[in-house]
Amino acid sequence: MKILLKIQTLLIILSIQTSLHAESHVVKMLNQGDGGVMIFEPAILKIDEGDTVTFQATDAAHNSSSIPGMIPKGAASWNGQMSRDISVKFDIPGIYGYQCTPHVMMAMVGIIQVGDDNSNLESVKDTAKQIKSSFVMNQTRLEEYLSKI
Repeated sequence: MKILLKIQTLLIILSIQTSLHAESHVVKMLNQGDGGVMIFEPAILKIDEGDTVTFQATDAAHNSSSIPGMIPKGAASWNGQMSRDISVKFDIPGIYGYQCTPHVMMAMVGIIQVGDDNSNLESVKDTAKQIKSSFVMNQTRLEEYLSKI
């Protein structure tokens, strides 16, 4: 019984320490930024498991939404409301692709790498090749981002 109590106490301490080390990051949704027009800034972000990203509606008429086929297996998708901030906690390691839904044709996309796991990178790249044809501008943007992972 004492061993079970010690194990439970240890697990509680570890979970508290993990929460204390989690960081918050901000990605701005912009009409124009350093990387061009209709852009997330930063467009490529590397974070740790348990970190939270707030997609900030810096400019109006944008949202952040995960791209189907571009998140790790078992990860939760998200779909933010227009012109509203949304915070997403990333608990599953891997590569995540996301978009601004109304501006996806302008390749308003971004990439988040959670941890050092890039085991889903090839499937993300395959999906990127498929959606590239829907971009009317910045057709190489997503591939360029993925090449930096």
